[in-house]
Amino acid sequence: MFRKILIANRGEIACRVIKTAKRLGIRSVAVYSQADRGARHVSLADEAYLLGPAPSEESYLRGDCLIDIAKRTGAQAIHPGYGFLSENADFAEKVAAARLTFVGPPPDAIRSMGEKDAAKRLMEKAGVPVVPGYHGEAQNDEVLAQEADKIGYPVLIKAVAGGGGKGMRRVDEPGGFSGALAGARREAAASFGDDRVLIEKYLEKPRHIEFQIFADAHGNCVHLFERDCSLQRRQQKVIEEAPAPGMTDTLREKMGKAAVSAAKAIGYAGAGTVEFIADTKRGLDAEQFYFIEMNTRLQVEHPVTEMITGLDLVEWQLRVAAGETLPLDQRGLGMNGHAVEARVYAEDPEREFMPATGVVTHLRIPAEGEGVRIDLGLEEGEAVTPYYDPMVAKVIAWAPERATALARLGAALETFELEGCITNVSFLRALVGHPECLDAAVDTGFIARHLDDLSAKAPAQKEALVIAALHQLLPEKTAVRRADPFSPWARCHGWRLWGGARQFLHISSAEDLHEVAATFRPDGSIGLELQGWHCRVASFRREGSRVRVDLGERILTGGVIGEAGKVTVFLKGAAYRFGLPDQLAGEAESASPDDRVVAPLPGKVSAVKVAVGDKLRAGQPLVLLEAMKMEHTLVAPRDGSVERIDCSEGELVEEGTALVLLGPVAEG
Repeated sequence: MFRKILIANRGEIACRVIKTAKRLGIRSVAVYSQADRGARHVSLADEAYLLGPAPSEESYLRGDCLIDIAKRTGAQAIHPGYGFLSENADFAEKVAAARLTFVGPPPDAIRSMGEKDAAKRLMEKAGVPVVPGYHGEAQNDEVLAQEADKIGYPVLIKAVAGGGGKGMRRVDEPGGFSGALAGARREAAASFGDDRVLIEKYLEKPRHIEFQIFADAHGNCVHLFERDCSLQRRQQKVIEEAPAPGMTDTLREKMGKAAVSAAKAIGYAGAGTVEFIADTKRGLDAEQFYFIEMNTRLQVEHPVTEMITGLDLVEWQLRVAAGETLPLDQRGLGMNGHAVEARVYAEDPEREFMPATGVVTHLRIPAEGEGVRIDLGLEEGEAVTPYYDPMVAKVIAWAPERATALARLGAALETFELEGCITNVSFLRALVGHPECLDAAVDTGFIARHLDDLSAKAPAQKEALVIAALHQLLPEKTAVRRADPFSPWARCHGWRLWGGARQFLHISSAEDLHEVAATFRPDGSIGLELQGWHCRVASFRREGSRVRVDLGERILTGGVIGEAGKVTVFLKGAAYRFGLPDQLAGEAESASPDDRVVAPLPGKVSAVKVAVGDKLRAGQPLVLLEAMKMEHTLVAPRDGSVERIDCSEGELVEEGTALVLLGPVAEG
């Protein structure tokens, strides 16, 4: 076994690999960019070394620099994690040439599966069923459009070298093909340095089912059962579970055999995932599944496999890379219970899942144990930047059966608190509690169909306003009480010579300005009136960020943090952000938000789609912004005209930068 390894990655996966290395007595070497100098993986590792500036091409993608650090520190192997250089055959060859071990498959196997068109042709030869589509060499627009017509709409354009939903576009009709192709090529070139694409038939209601496989250098290959990854948005997985709901023994045997055949066909070694799409028109029919791709690395969702098998897949990776045989054969492998994983992203579901950035000022994670596991990638004080993937954590739950696993996951998500940037935690909570999700009536289009329900405002805003009001009303009295519990100024019984005390507060949300009337009563309780709703607060207790509010007929428990002018309330898995307007200050003048289109996050302008003087209609694309490895389309908020353009293609812009100024509707 290795004595020291270098981890050529960052965030959650780097922390995950370090955890197993420590358990095995292996020293770990971390690397970091200037943006990650204070990152969690840096503090967890035994050693850490700077790679370069924040952009990944100047840091985490510098293969020669990674190899040099590994040699200088005496590391014997390089674990690439996932993303970055994990599926780069040239890097794997350079690692071997430096007499180091690449913790992954042989370079030839990476190449065989790295180009999805060639991989599909190889799988056809191996007898593995593939999705009908075009995987040819010709890449000109006319040929691709003709092939899409032959396949029949809807079709899916996919980057040949892609993964993770990047460089992928669904097209429903011929008129949208050209624009979707251009967007897929731009995103593929930016993410993988390769703008080639393939085209597949888009199945209407498929299930995305993948098999975890493992092979060693001695000819042994097994599968560790399946995962269902059907709950996706923008072809990016959000919830994964194992085993797949409704999976039959017959289908598991056929798909598992196909996955092992795929691995053996390319002389595979190490961890890999063979991904299939299952046509669910007739349910999980044993004949209706197709190979879509093989990921030659560890997957983000590997914890659910670990939870049902009791195995450490990173340990298996290290043992296989060290030349050992697989610890178990197929007969020795079994499943126990059900596991579900939710990916926590720094993104805003109410703004089409736009990635979010910011410094994490408050972080409270669910308690581990009782079937709950947290794979965390950051700490308080760290910044979520636009340079890397926006996933910040994974919450995983296990139970003997699916219903309890989902319930545990939902309960854990309710206690996940992160402030400093917007997250999808509330969205995830709504997703795992959706009736159709609970019934396993899911497919890859589930989130898109139910997006309005899943992104709807959480129903506890009135209760959150109560906590925000109490946070504003009581801090001074709490401070006095702690300093002098006998001080008359610490008493909150509301006695006044000429009657009860009444105080008015103003609290703003994104939608409205709320007036809250508070009445201090002689018995020490507080009456609150807001939005036509009355409640009586019998007691309000606060320890740190945690609060407990007794409303008489029920108890509210949650979290609250605040700073000058704003407060965030965490309640039932949702984060409610309120402003506390200065009632003595005058109203600030500001331009109408409908007149300006601004960058919602830092990024690079990849295309400007309009010119000064153009007529506009609401929803018309204006600017394409590349950020966090994805392309974002910024559209006109209203009808009008282009009065001014303040950006150019290739320009790097900061969050809030004005890009386009809109004028009135053009006449004629």
